[in-house]
Amino acid sequence: MTTGDEVTDRLYARLKAYEGRAAAISGVGKDLVNEPMIRHWCEAMGDANPAYTGPDATAPPTMLQVWTMGGLSGHTDRSAAQDELFALLDGAGYTSVVATDCEQEYLRTLRPGDRITFDAVIESVSELKTTKLGAGHFVTTRMDVRADGEPAGTHRFRILKYAPARRKPKAVDERPRPVINRDNAGFWEGVAEHRLLIQRCEGCGTLRFPWLPGCGACGSPAWDTVDASGAGTVYSYVVIHHPPFPAFDPPYAVGLIELVEGVRMVSNVVGAPHDEVRIGMPVQLEFLRVDHRLELPVFRASDGSAG
Repeated sequence: MTTGDEVTDRLYARLKAYEGRAAAISGVGKDLVNEPMIRHWCEAMGDANPAYTGPDATAPPTMLQVWTMGGLSGHTDRSAAQDELFALLDGAGYTSVVATDCEQEYLRTLRPGDRITFDAVIESVSELKTTKLGAGHFVTTRMDVRADGEPAGTHRFRILKYAPARRKPKAVDERPRPVINRDNAGFWEGVAEHRLLIQRCEGCGTLRFPWLPGCGACGSPAWDTVDASGAGTVYSYVVIHHPPFPAFDPPYAVGLIELVEGVRMVSNVVGAPHDEVRIGMPVQLEFLRVDHRLELPVFRASDGSAG
């Protein structure tokens, strides 16, 4: 009679055999490192570092993986090993997947015109692990990136392939709680006082949101806060239709709000039908009492801005 532990051990032995096998061989980036993509990245990230513009522009190091992505059409240089590994996990019931973390090491500055090539390997498959999401195996893939043939960086990407754990049903009116830690506790203290606080670097005066332990512009760890006026516009938005989730009633609009102070934050757009929310729509901060324990900053469409 075969025990559950024996089945688990046999599966792990099969998974372990994939360590060291190639996931991509002699991959080639679909585009040269280029200024338009750098500009789009910087605009999306709100990164105005002058090193990324002008005739001597470099690419932000964190774009390392961008130049290796296959896009909607995918890569033709992937090996079958990763698909085989995932099929084996799926067949064992570990059908769900979540990205857990990535690590990057930068070896060479990337500049417009560089041709990116790469190889990838399945670096490790963990033993069976039990997590809050469910039991499963962590799979780590390492990609070695080159620019014009020179080592440019290493990208490690880790996922969890798991079987979802059975969960106790929550009360339908319970909204997920925000994660409050030592870096953002002051923000939530401000919300409790009906104040929207923006961090301000004491070194260079740069405003930043969301809250961070240090300044991305000058690196200073010293900061204070300023009160936002609450006025802003919808910079971008999405309308959530699916999936349904307890305490939420789709469809509803979630906006990226650009405050008049110059920073952006994600919040619900209220006071207008979801299909009337538009980019550039003026909005005003208000505080929404969700339940007896939770109050959130949201943005209401200004009078006359919808319709």
